[in-house]
Amino acid sequence: MTLLSPSRRLRRTAFSEGVEAAGVKAYTVYNHMLLPTVFRSVEEDYHHLKQAVQVWDVACERQVELRGPDAGRLAQLLTPRDLRGMLPGQCYYVPIVDETGGMLNDPVAVKLADDRWWISIADSDLLYWIKGLAHGYRLDVLVDEPDVSPLAVQGPRADDLMAAVFGDKVRDIRFFRFAPFDFQGRSMVVARSGYSKQGGFEIYVEGEDMGMPLWNALMEAGRSMDVYAGCPNLIERIESGLLSYGNDMTDDNTPHECGLGRFCNTQTAIGCIGRDALLRVANEGPIKQIRAMEIEGPVVPACDRWWPLKDGEKAVGRVSSAAWSPDFKTNVAIAMVRMTHWDDGTELTVETPTGLRPAKVRENFWA
Repeated sequence: MTLLSPSRRLRRTAFSEGVEAAGVKAYTVYNHMLLPTVFRSVEEDYHHLKQAVQVWDVACERQVELRGPDAGRLAQLLTPRDLRGMLPGQCYYVPIVDETGGMLNDPVAVKLADDRWWISIADSDLLYWIKGLAHGYRLDVLVDEPDVSPLAVQGPRADDLMAAVFGDKVRDIRFFRFAPFDFQGRSMVVARSGYSKQGGFEIYVEGEDMGMPLWNALMEAGRSMDVYAGCPNLIERIESGLLSYGNDMTDDNTPHECGLGRFCNTQTAIGCIGRDALLRVANEGPIKQIRAMEIEGPVVPACDRWWPLKDGEKAVGRVSSAAWSPDFKTNVAIAMVRMTHWDDGTELTVETPTGLRPAKVRENFWA
């Protein structure tokens, strides 16, 4: 067994005590923090997520806070999504790009006020890029990482569990909206969002001292609902087409290649640092793009590197994430495929660590 050596560079979270007591079996490292990846097994966690309710330690989704008169201007510099109509209380999924239009991150932006934003980031040191832009453009804005630890509640019974702790008003929150709710005298931002298609919430816990009191309250309130500690599930996210930055996309890819063109308003997002590069991409169209793939044969191994995707001897793409789906009885996958081969039903071959497998492009993801 290979173990992680703990140090101050690999941070525990506000919920680590609860995660350990729940019997976590594996972690990955995400934003220099521990992120649980397995509790019972990936398949058991998958079934439970779809049937009941789970509490996820996603404190590794660190926040970059923008605070000050130029906070909105800085937010628009980061993304080709037009933020002018965004109101306090809304969450937006925002591709973040560099000057070439390459993806740097795909976070959720949380607009607390006109002069205060949280950027809830995927795995990357985005804080330093944002600080550099703020300094280079001489903006009147403070950029920092606040003491905020997200805790997710996901699954079909998420509304019931949240109502048991925060009251029935929490049910009224609309998708990708948030509202403040009181917990033990502390106001917490609660958003209807999360890294699954099973429905749920993300609670932005300000202050590490409130982590375990909230964790324990949710676990106690959920006893009759079959609550369990969980984590983002590989199988469910692939079925749902939820992309993982660093796995399915990197800074070599534009949002259009990642199927995120609908979140790019390049004509109107004046100020985005990568706007000119993306205008060219929008006009010409991408030459490769993310697609759902079905891989034949028995259970595929862990996809810890890109698997070449071929048409005969010709390389036409790569598979970046793959897993066996118990519900769909096939191997589901996410792949970047050239435009010449991305049509629904195109038959290809994928080089897996266990040998060549027949594969087929699907028009849509499974969930």
